[in-house]
Amino acid sequence: MSEREGVDPSVPPSGPGCVECEEAGGWWVHLRRCAQCGHVGCCDSSPAQHATAHWRATGHPVIRTYEPGEDWFWDFGAESGFLGPQLAPPLQHPEDQPAPGPADRVPDDWRDHIHR
Repeated sequence: MSEREGVDPSVPPSGPGCVECEEAGGWWVHLRRCAQCGHVGCCDSSPAQHATAHWRATGHPVIRTYEPGEDWFWDFGAESGFLGPQLAPPLQHPEDQPAPGPADRVPDDWRDHIHR
């Protein structure tokens, strides 16, 4: 694959969970990883939608799923998905971390708080 704007395969992810949710004590449905700087944010189904907020704040156009067993990328600018290059590990959050997560912060009525 040729180089794509907004993708830096050498940058590792920022950590195992959404940066902003971790700081605020929040929770997420699924995680997304910025393919340019490694920022891990929560998906658009999550209450806070930090991955999209990161794109809007930084202009970094490409995210990759950070979920086990998935390998797709999304380009916000082009509004399209694609299969991209191998990024620096890890490629997913820890296997023992559930979705939604983290387990100790997900409310019992979490389905009432998600975006569909």
